[in-house]
Amino acid sequence: MNTEELLYWAKTGDLKAMEELFLQYRPLLISRSMVGGRFCEDLYQELSITFLGCIQGFCLEKAMKSGKKQQ
Repeated sequence: MNTEELLYWAKTGDLKAMEELFLQYRPLLISRSMVGGRFCEDLYQELSITFLGCIQGFCLEKAMKSGKKQQ
């Protein structure tokens, strides 16, 4: 599935789609969890929770309309 499809299914509560999105963005979350060159588990957890919340709040329809205008 592409990212748009994953977002759609994740917003409907599909845990497999949420997991796939999380795994795609996990390297970014890990890289942003470094403080002073060391991995910060608490920061990683907070970023992960925020990421999952953003999936639920993401307006896919609005993003798709915006993307079509730019093409």
